Amino acid sequence: MDWITLLTNPTSGKGRGARFRDAAAARLRAAGVDVTTVEGRDADEALDLARAAVAGDTEALVLCGGDGMVHIGVQAAAGTGTPIGIIPSGTGNDVARYFDIPRKDPVAAAERVLAGTPRTIDLARSGTQYFTTVLAAGFDAIVNERANRMTWPKGQMRYNIATLAELRIFEPIPYTLDLDGETRTLAAMLVAVGNGPSFGGGLRITEGAVLDDGFLDVVIIKPMSKPGLIRTYPKLFKGTHVTHPAYEHHRVRSVTVAAPNIVSYADGERFGALPLTVECAPGALRVLA
Repeated sequence: MDWITLLTNPTSGKGRGARFRDAAAARLRAAGVDVTTVEGRDADEALDLARAAVAGDTEALVLCGGDGMVHIGVQAAAGTGTPIGIIPSGTGNDVARYFDIPRKDPVAAAERVLAGTPRTIDLARSGTQYFTTVLAAGFDAIVNERANRMTWPKGQMRYNIATLAELRIFEPIPYTLDLDGETRTLAAMLVAVGNGPSFGGGLRITEGAVLDDGFLDVVIIKPMSKPGLIRTYPKLFKGTHVTHPAYEHHRVRSVTVAAPNIVSYADGERFGALPLTVECAPGALRVLA
């Protein structure tokens, strides 16, 4: 590999992004790679830079940041054959978790870019948008909306506080789902659509999802009590919530999710208001890992 583009969110992980970029770039250059470093002033400019890099025949688009930065890079690289690499420096880093990429050592992550054989994986697609991890479309999305309005605290604690705040009005949501042509109308606490198994820093809501099987994993959490949610929440970190009677799982190629007043999140980013149709895009992305 002779030339890569390193796209960075310098503010990710409380400023780790800039430090990790510099360390990773130094290691890549020491290996003889020509590294072009770029960063956008906002998400739109970052996406423009990513698309320009891919169009300019860079050999790889390496993303230094959290899942939000990976999300941006994926929009540019999907379907092009240009592989992405990941130098994780965010809070959740779920995509890095999928590939066991070191999350605290940018030099070791750069070594994975240098040594990695491109792995072809699926993406989830809705219209022209893609995501890699999980689409949150229920209580979890409502928590994200609240957390994004909060200025304090930072990191995972902000989401924990937002969760506690939303528990005060924790009620089932009326959904209409189309699962590969089968229509379901039901009440549920959340519906999650997984390309991968986890989101939110290791919450394995769609436990068992495989990145290259040609399917999406749809998880429904049916009505449950507030104490039941609090007891079940820690199980999400190990994926052991799958035995709960409120848990329901489907593997589909396409799903439409409709519910009133819900704005969905994917890869931790605001994705779009429901209803949304999401389909599997087999083999859409190559990852150096």
